[in-house]
Amino acid sequence: MEEFLESVRLVSRELEQYWRESIASATSVVDQCPMHTIMDELNLEAHLQTGGLTANALAEFIGDYLSRSVRLHHPGSLAHQVAVPHPVAALATLVEGFTNNPMGIYEMGPSAASIEAFVIEWLLSKVGWTAAPCEATGQLYTSGAGGVLTHGGSLANLTALLAARSSFDRTVWTKGGRGDLTVITTAGCHYSIARAVGIMGIGAENLYTLPDESSGSGLAEQFERVMQDIELAGKRPFAFVANACSTATGTFDPLDQIARICHNYGLWLHVDGAHGASALLSRKHRYRLDGIEGADSLTWDAHKLMRTPGLCTALLVRNAQTLDTAFQQDASYLFHAKTQPGFDSLHRTVECTKASLGFRLFLVLAALGEKGLADYIDRQFDLTQEAYQLFCHIPGLECPVAPQSNILCFRAVEGDDQMQLSIRDRLLAEGEFHLSTAVIADRRYLRMVVTSPSTELAGLQRLAQRVLEIGRQCPGTASGGSGAS
Repeated sequence: MEEFLESVRLVSRELEQYWRESIASATSVVDQCPMHTIMDELNLEAHLQTGGLTANALAEFIGDYLSRSVRLHHPGSLAHQVAVPHPVAALATLVEGFTNNPMGIYEMGPSAASIEAFVIEWLLSKVGWTAAPCEATGQLYTSGAGGVLTHGGSLANLTALLAARSSFDRTVWTKGGRGDLTVITTAGCHYSIARAVGIMGIGAENLYTLPDESSGSGLAEQFERVMQDIELAGKRPFAFVANACSTATGTFDPLDQIARICHNYGLWLHVDGAHGASALLSRKHRYRLDGIEGADSLTWDAHKLMRTPGLCTALLVRNAQTLDTAFQQDASYLFHAKTQPGFDSLHRTVECTKASLGFRLFLVLAALGEKGLADYIDRQFDLTQEAYQLFCHIPGLECPVAPQSNILCFRAVEGDDQMQLSIRDRLLAEGEFHLSTAVIADRRYLRMVVTSPSTELAGLQRLAQRVLEIGRQCPGTASGGSGAS
């Protein structure tokens, strides 16, 4: 144990240096090289053969490992929807790893199970739903909302659609499907929705997508046309998936309007709020999710905008019974009548063994408080809006969509799609900025996600200037080659 405690001290020192270098932009935000180069630098084969990686040797290894890691705390970390974890919350993963309590069964992790139940009730209250209380027998009362934490939004989306299908047709679980079920979604849905319908045997051809222009006043008409197409095909629609917000652009679907339509057609409404549901914590931006209380289920990632280490996703349902009956299982060593003071959540997930996910989120809340977390979300949303206003006034840049969250797309006007990719590649090689890209209306744009608390507007202005400088040097621009395309 003394060796372990010394290792923790030394590794903590390496993490502090990594953090200080990151927030000060003292090193590259990302430093990519071939995988085998990293394997050799970390001397993996030798460590595998000799063992004994503790104390000073471990600290040196961690230092080398961190030197090749992406630095999410860096001001130029703008590529992906990954939380910059609060240091206290990162300790939760250490405690999890040491205690190793798989808490889907209450008796296997009472503390973790209790914290998850508390976190779920808190999240439900932010949606506007009242949680169904758990009895001592571990069964839920007949009314009220419920939820479970899962390892990621893709798994939560799959589970939501399984609950929707089970509510629509209980026979599918035992007899299989007839090949006539369909799911409807709006444009820009996350790829995990198509993946889920494939896993469920519904088939990608039975995923109907409303056109881009249907997000506004024409939504009802477009919805009716899609429903007519489904009826003519002899299909049975059972669920609609809305975005809050879309992955590419960070824009929100009109949930209040969609909820009314789904109610009229008797469709289960699932809201993929993996990224944008965190706006529920903000007084300033919560209106983006007006109508969310009318949904049947909601996916909400804490590991995107809630400073929580991955993975930690909530699947919330308005009626807890729909989640409790989503799966049918038989394992005599787990599922049987028992007397216990807590609730087993195992029957609500695809997973059997599950980490103490609620512990991670709770430590963020306990460190920052609700207001502190809401202030962080407001800051990132507001900074993205400021960047949008700035970029719109810089000649040579264009933004296709006004941001509604902390995601902003833009591009250098004097260049084709390939040039946008070339700009990104150059930025990655330089190491000051880490961006992603997205295709919007058949054109590729640079895409940034403003997540790091150390990102400032001045740095984003420098990014814009660098994008234009690189663009002018690229072939295919007016100053760099054969002319703009």
